[in-house]
Amino acid sequence: MGEASQLIREIKETVGKLGKEYPKLAGPFDTLLRHTLEKGALSTKEKELIALSLGVLAECRWCIALHTKAALDAGATKDEIVEACFMAVLMGGGPALAHMRIAMETLEEFSKT
Repeated sequence: MGEASQLIREIKETVGKLGKEYPKLAGPFDTLLRHTLEKGALSTKEKELIALSLGVLAECRWCIALHTKAALDAGATKDEIVEACFMAVLMGGGPALAHMRIAMETLEEFSKT
């Protein structure tokens, strides 16, 4: 299992555990997450690319891996993912650039080509 798979597994376990132990607190977030990411004025792919960019900007390893994989699953290309990450670099500078490493590793781990 690669690092990206490990990060995704960890965040899913954490969210699942919090959902079971604190349903009144975690449940509304889960609902918001599901409804926000479903297709609306923006496609799911576009929303995942935005979430990825924000994850890079926030320097959240788990978010970066999860949303890179989700963007790939929604049909994003490597170039789209890299450009989304560079939007975070534009706003966040060097630390965001360093965190692109996780997105690039996730791309390598889950790319179908």
